[in-house]
Amino acid sequence: MKKEETLDLNIPKKFGIVDCVSYAMADFGCNMSFSLKNTLAIFWTQYMGLELWYSLLLVIVNVWDAINDPLIGTIIDSDKHKYKRNKFLAYIRFGSIGLIFSGAICFIPAPNASTWIKILIFISGYIIWDAFYTITNVPYGALLSLISKETADRASLSAWRSVGSMIGNMVPLAVLPFIIYNDQNDLIGERVFWVALIMGFLGFAAFSYMIKNTVIRNDSKAHIETAEKFNFIKALKNFIRNRPAVGVTLAAMGMFFSMHGSQMAVTVLFQSYFKNAQISGIVQVFSMLPVLFFTPLARKAVTKYGKKELSVVGTFLSIISSSAMLILPIQPNTSGIIIYIICQLINSLGIGIFSTVSWALMGDAIDYNEWKTGKREEGVIFSLHSFFRKLTQGFIPSIVLVIMIWLGYVGANKGNQTFEVALNMRYLVAVLFLIGSIIEFIGMFFIYNLDKKTLKQMSIELGHEAGTADF
Repeated sequence: MKKEETLDLNIPKKFGIVDCVSYAMADFGCNMSFSLKNTLAIFWTQYMGLELWYSLLLVIVNVWDAINDPLIGTIIDSDKHKYKRNKFLAYIRFGSIGLIFSGAICFIPAPNASTWIKILIFISGYIIWDAFYTITNVPYGALLSLISKETADRASLSAWRSVGSMIGNMVPLAVLPFIIYNDQNDLIGERVFWVALIMGFLGFAAFSYMIKNTVIRNDSKAHIETAEKFNFIKALKNFIRNRPAVGVTLAAMGMFFSMHGSQMAVTVLFQSYFKNAQISGIVQVFSMLPVLFFTPLARKAVTKYGKKELSVVGTFLSIISSSAMLILPIQPNTSGIIIYIICQLINSLGIGIFSTVSWALMGDAIDYNEWKTGKREEGVIFSLHSFFRKLTQGFIPSIVLVIMIWLGYVGANKGNQTFEVALNMRYLVAVLFLIGSIIEFIGMFFIYNLDKKTLKQMSIELGHEAGTADF
C-alpha cells in the first residue's frame, strides 16, 4: 500500500491556478529589474551628463546584450548535468540572486566623476546586470513549454505572464515618478540607486515563489540526452526556417520598437510639453487597464478565434490608435492629455492582445521546430527570439536619442526643454508607435503561419492533445 502511495506522489498534479500565478510572479520579478531601464536614459543623460556618449554606449552594451542570449541558450541546451528538479529552474535561481544587486550597479550616483569613470561605471554595470538578467530570463521563457503540453494551458500561462509583466511595470511606473522626480520635473538621481536595490530584493522574492511552485510536466531530458552533438549554426538555420518563430519575433520587435523606442521621448513629453513628469507613470499605468480587462478573456478568445487571428486584430488596433495620435489635436493642456490617454488606451489594448499570447506563440514555435526537425531546442529558439528583441531594445533607443538631439533635445536642460523641442517629442512619440504597430502587423499577418487549423494539425501529429489543439 505504501509503495502504491509513493508511486502516486510521482504523478504531476493537475495544471491549475497555482501554475499560472507562480509563472506570473517570475515575470513580475523580471520587471522589478527590467522596468528600471525606463529610467536609464534620463539618469545617464540628464543626471550623469553623458548625453553625447550615451547613444554610442547603449549600442555597445546592447550588442553584447543581444549576443549573450543565444550563447546562454546554447549553454543551457547543451548542459547535461543532473539537477535536483530541472536545469531551467537551477539557472533561474542563480540568475535571480545576481539580480538583487546588479540592477543597482547601473545607477551608482557619481555626477562629478570624470567622463571615463562614468563610462566605466555604465559599461561594467550594464554588462553585469545583463548577464544575470539573461541567465534568469532565457530559461524562464523556455520553461513555458515544459510546464504543460496542452496549448490551452500554455495560453493561460502566456496570459498570466503578461499579467505579471504588467503589474511589474505598473507598480514602478505609478510609484517611482513621485520618488525620483522633484517639483521642477528634474530627476533626483541619488535616490535611484536605493530604489533599484529594494526592487532587486522584491524581484528575488518573486522568483523564489515561482521556483518553489513550478511543476514540470513535459520534461524534455530524453530529447537532450539522446540528441546528437549540439550544433549552434544548424540551430540558427532551423530558426530562420521556422516561420512561426520568425513571425512572432518580428512582431515582438515591432512592439519593442514602440515601447522602448518611445520611452525617453515620452518622459520628455511629460516633462516639457505637458509640464508634469510625476503623473507620467499614472497615465501609462492607466493606459494598461484594457490589457488587464482582456487577460481573463484571453483563454476563451483564443479558443474561439485562434492566437494568430487574435494577434492580427490587436496589431491592427494599434495602427489605428497610433495614426489617431499623430493627426488629432493633442495640445499641452488637460484636454490634450485626455486625447493622449484615449489613444494610448486603444493602443495598449492592441499591444496587449498580442503580448498576452506572445509567449504561447513562442511555445507553439518551439513545437513547430520539433514538428519539422524532430528536435525541440527550447533554450536556443527562445534565446534567438530574445536576441532579436534585444537588438531592437538596444539600437532603437540609441537611434531615437540621436533623432531627439537632431530635433533639438538638450540633456543639460533637463525637464525644461524649449516648446519647439517639446512639440517635436509629441509627434515623435506618435510616429514611433505607428511604425512599431506596422512591423507587428507584418510579422503576424504575413509571416506567422500557425493559424488555428494548422496548429490543430501540428498538435495532433506531435501527440500533444489528441485532436483538441484548437483550445
